Amino acid sequence: MPEGLVVKAHGGYCFVHDGAGIRQCTLRGKLKARGRVIAGDRVVVRILSGNRGVVEEVRPRRTVLSRPSIANVDQAVVVASFREPAPALNLLDRILVHCEAAGLDCVICVNKVDLVGPEQPEETWIQVYRDAGYPTLITSALTGAGVEGLRAFLAGRITVLTGPSGAGKSSLANAVQPGLNLRTGAISPKLKRGRHVTRHVELLSLDGGGWLADTPGFSVLHLGGIARGELAGLFPDFGWAGSCRFTDCLHDREPGCAIRAAVTGGGIAGFRYAHYLEFLREVVAWEERENR
Repeated sequence: MPEGLVVKAHGGYCFVHDGAGIRQCTLRGKLKARGRVIAGDRVVVRILSGNRGVVEEVRPRRTVLSRPSIANVDQAVVVASFREPAPALNLLDRILVHCEAAGLDCVICVNKVDLVGPEQPEETWIQVYRDAGYPTLITSALTGAGVEGLRAFLAGRITVLTGPSGAGKSSLANAVQPGLNLRTGAISPKLKRGRHVTRHVELLSLDGGGWLADTPGFSVLHLGGIARGELAGLFPDFGWAGSCRFTDCLHDREPGCAIRAAVTGGGIAGFRYAHYLEFLREVVAWEERENR
């Protein structure tokens, strides 16, 4: 039986690319009981007539994200925007931590540079992420600026395109490959944020090789399930952590904390550390609820 890639799962069906085309499949009974199949899963398919099939087996997942729900991704391109909506750095850091915990390579794409005047210097927060080691692209889906660089990052890999609603994910996907013709939405004048246009995760085949997952946007992302002792390691710029006085330092109020010293000395951006402390309290609270 052939193996294929689930490109979409919706309405009780999954759509599997088996090398020749996309086949609409149902799940074998035992798989329904074990949990749902998601986009990105590698599956074994029993072929039926009329371009239909039955998923008989799901291969083990290399990576998995819970939001968006997708498996076997190589990298995440996290899209933020200069304007409309303004960059939400707390949500950006949440997404990066979420993807780091899943073992994904992360690329930051700051979109809508066309809304920034040419005389205005690049915003300082962007350099913070470059200094942390994240490849950072500056793009405009409208003018095409930076799109070729983004296309090069996508070639030959399975990539999830993620970020808040309104940042321009679908517009960027259309700019990378115009034939995709994905729906795009405007910013809500009242809420000052994007409207959800993409409703389901779907893997899209790219002409340059690889697959791109267009995903629904969101404005909230919880970090439950990450252990408190692992959180600092998901911030690449917290490289001083090994120099703390105590090996189990959580970088909060402990004496001799190298992370707090680095923040004071300017080696770590204050907003990144503030986000870390917020996330730490969240994961500690989650652990305590789970252990009751």
